[in-house]
Amino acid sequence: EAMCSGRLQTALLVAGYFVYLLVGAAVFQALERTAEKQEKMAAAQMKEAFLQNFTQLTVAEMEQFMKNLIEAIQNGVYPVGNESQFEESNWDFSNSFFFAGTVVSTIGYGTLHPKTAGGQIFCVFFALFGIPLNIVFLHRVGKMLSLLCKKLGKFLYEKGMRKKKIKFLTLLFFLATGILVFLCLPSVFFQITEGWSYSEGIYFAFITLSTIGFGDYVVGKQSDRKYFSYYRVLVAIWILFGLAWIALLFNL
Repeated sequence: EAMCSGRLQTALLVAGYFVYLLVGAAVFQALERTAEKQEKMAAAQMKEAFLQNFTQLTVAEMEQFMKNLIEAIQNGVYPVGNESQFEESNWDFSNSFFFAGTVVSTIGYGTLHPKTAGGQIFCVFFALFGIPLNIVFLHRVGKMLSLLCKKLGKFLYEKGMRKKKIKFLTLLFFLATGILVFLCLPSVFFQITEGWSYSEGIYFAFITLSTIGFGDYVVGKQSDRKYFSYYRVLVAIWILFGLAWIALLFNL
């Protein structure tokens, strides 16, 4: 009965956690998408005006254009290519879910951020409740993985192995499995999808799962590459379970 109750609590926590992220993603999308569209239109007009008059621009006008261009890039607007690229949103559902995941996990790459007053205020409250929820979620998933650890230890103990050796082998097994599943294999995936080198993939995976999040490498941001739908959602789920694996290592 206690086991059933524990499983039900875990199921409810996991469901509640993902619902929280889904709702957060939907709200961020609703609050930010219109403002971003206006920003992209302004960037497109700025580019058009520059292409028509660049031979006649003064030094002061050229410097102002450079400032506007840098500001647009910092806000996630890249005025390159044709107009169809301006129609692609940084705040589609996949990107919004990815952003919500990076907020509650405290990674915060900084490449995507809310710019409207409503989005910024919502982000404060979303993080205020989401970060503790994330800690509870990681603790619970880590606890579930710890039970697998205990089962493995019990199996080895019944085979006549000493406790010290069991502890060492258990830690080694989960360390090696985690490195393979959360660092090595995803790096191959990033190498194929993003066009990075394997070492860049490893670097990105480690900087992300350690929650350092420099923002120098971020998935799904290259305008010249085609990404499949919900690519960033899958990456967000990888991050969440990767963080749970790290939590397990600390427990061990």
